[in-house]
Amino acid sequence: MNRLQTTMAKAVSKTAKIRLRPVSAVPSLKERIYTQLKAQITSPQIYQPGAELRIDERGLAERLRISRTPLREALARLEQEGLVRIAPRKGVFIVRKSKEEILEMILVWAALESMAARLATVEAADEEIATLRSVFGTFGPEHQIGAHIDEYSDANIRFHQRILELSKCQLLYDTATELFIHMQAIRARSIGENDRVAQSIVDHMHIIEALESRDTDLAERLVREHTLSLHAHVERTWVEPAESEEELVA
Repeated sequence: MNRLQTTMAKAVSKTAKIRLRPVSAVPSLKERIYTQLKAQITSPQIYQPGAELRIDERGLAERLRISRTPLREALARLEQEGLVRIAPRKGVFIVRKSKEEILEMILVWAALESMAARLATVEAADEEIATLRSVFGTFGPEHQIGAHIDEYSDANIRFHQRILELSKCQLLYDTATELFIHMQAIRARSIGENDRVAQSIVDHMHIIEALESRDTDLAERLVREHTLSLHAHVERTWVEPAESEEELVA
């Protein structure tokens, strides 16, 4: 063994040995409570007029069959994320963004998704872009979408999320995910207003065609304009959401 090898061997022998316990792949009870509670309070209904915003801790604990201690730990974590507000002696309330914040989120989303569309024309395979058509496969011209607005709303949200995925840019996708919790609720409410669903179908088909033809500039512009039309609608028709401290979510 030469001098260099001897020096390296001594260095390795002095490396700190950290004792690690095996990591379980099964989510802990605390994590499961957090995940389930987050899914409930970020439902697409939170921006509907008269939406229930107060969380009934006792009711939730009974339904989940848990004590209130792990529930409160999950709520504290959600408060740190800005999703709930814990008011002493009043309760826990789901946080809705102000109208100004909603408009800002839509603008940021327009920038992110339009860039995602631009990247998708370069990065996504033909068969991946084709999956966008399957999202709306059951909503043809003869389909009475008005009678199935909830189903179309879900498809609409999947469509926009899929465009982000097709960008193949993980950082862009992760950044947009931070907004997605609120954007899905905003889109779910607005899609049924002022017959916006009819224009939505037309916009989506034009976006798909631009992506299929690999027209980078057109795809980017159509996605941006589509989201900016949502911004204009919210700015024109929505009033400031009020938080009620009387309604319960159980």
